[in-house]
Amino acid sequence: MTSLEEIARSLQGYDPQALKMDDANAFIHRLVAPVDDVVTLPLRQCQGRVLAEDLVSGMAVPAHDNSAMDGFAFDGAVLKKGGPVSLRSVGTALAGKAWTGSVDAGQCLKVMTGAILPAGVDTVVPHELVRVDGDTVHIPAGLLGVGDNRRLRGEDLQLGGVALSRGQRLSPAAIGLAASLGMQTLPVYRRLRVACMSTGDEVLSPGEAMREGAVYDSNRYTVTSLLDRLGCDVIECGVVRDDPAALEAAFRSAAAQADVIISSGGVSVGEADFTKGMMRKLGDVVFWRIAMRPGRPFAVGRIGNTVLFGLPGNPVAVMVTFLALVRPALLRMMGAGDESLPLLRAHSQEPMRKKPGRTEYQRGVVTTSPEGRLEVRTTGNQGSGVLSSMVQANGLIVLHHGQGNVAEGDLVDVMMFHGVV
Repeated sequence: MTSLEEIARSLQGYDPQALKMDDANAFIHRLVAPVDDVVTLPLRQCQGRVLAEDLVSGMAVPAHDNSAMDGFAFDGAVLKKGGPVSLRSVGTALAGKAWTGSVDAGQCLKVMTGAILPAGVDTVVPHELVRVDGDTVHIPAGLLGVGDNRRLRGEDLQLGGVALSRGQRLSPAAIGLAASLGMQTLPVYRRLRVACMSTGDEVLSPGEAMREGAVYDSNRYTVTSLLDRLGCDVIECGVVRDDPAALEAAFRSAAAQADVIISSGGVSVGEADFTKGMMRKLGDVVFWRIAMRPGRPFAVGRIGNTVLFGLPGNPVAVMVTFLALVRPALLRMMGAGDESLPLLRAHSQEPMRKKPGRTEYQRGVVTTSPEGRLEVRTTGNQGSGVLSSMVQANGLIVLHHGQGNVAEGDLVDVMMFHGVV
């Protein structure tokens, strides 16, 4: 197991007091490793899980050339003459049943969607485009090309091809694809076990009576909801008071049960905080001042074999550090491939002040202008305790490390929330 000191030495210019986001992510990437336990589950239980082996197709999908719609199938060579075509219909082919007759020159076959196309037939004209007179089908000129409205054998999946790749998170479409191959079960990595706690004497759980100077614990509920979205098994550890014995018991218990511990509060640089001392006592932990806003204080390390992330205490900083630093690490531990959140480019609707030398994440609302271009505006007050601004936003405006002030109309990157927050 690589120590934190060894990881730090491998990063050129590593400075825990002014750490760039790229370096923080590189450090964490080397710290964490994928779980290797595999379970086999029914398809209905595989939503959101990570595939542990390539799924190789044991068949071609579709298994035969077939019709993409209801209509009349024929040899498209007759279209090369360029004029209208009249063909004699010789029967009807239904989906799921092979046509046993033949379709000769000058003939066509009425077909339903999915019907197997017999030999010599490669083109389908939709029934609404033709005129039928008894058993004669009249096809106007210029409507079709050879091969139109035909699904080719194996055009979806080739026999022996990789249908789904190891490390792929299984979406509804992926599960449907597996079902189309006749799969009943799939091998997936086990769920990641993540313990979540908040720390501090000032933190109350919802339902407790409010007192002066106290705050209700939103962080734990935010983080556990984000973990639910990722498909983790969440171990809720509640609020832990600033008491050395209670903190030690909570961290030891969490480390014995979980692959990952996520705590919030108590990691600010310079604080005489019980939480920081307990982390140092129990594990190999480093405390960073990351060149980012919000979310500068951050702790990362291990307690035994359990990875530890110590997030800031402010609610928005918790969400931003989770999305920017913790989520990629958890996905790697889940065995998933790279699932970096895509950055959209949008025109800023307002100027934004920004000093080079840190990465800033501003809450934004992306809309489409009447001209069809993407535009983004901030939600206003960007304080790290203004959690309502995250509710109003549909993404984070990412102002990169070397970037300066933004003028109205400038293009900026936006990390969208859809499907994540």
